[in-house]
Amino acid sequence: MGKPKKRTSARKTGMRRSHLVLKLARAVNAKSPVKARTTTKQSGKALNAKRAPARTTAKKPAKKATAAA
Repeated sequence: MGKPKKRTSARKTGMRRSHLVLKLARAVNAKSPVKARTTTKQSGKALNAKRAPARTTAKKPAKKATAAA
């Protein structure tokens, strides 16, 4: 019985599915307000905790008009 032919060259690092998905997620994150998960260090809990105060903006109360008499 015959045997399968071996690969003539190794698969390149950038052609792995995980790397292609990562590249696509980074492209989405650059343009979209909805962020996609990239890596643990880039989209982990610690990073989101740092970003959370920057994203939420508290409204300042409007100044009351004073009557000048």
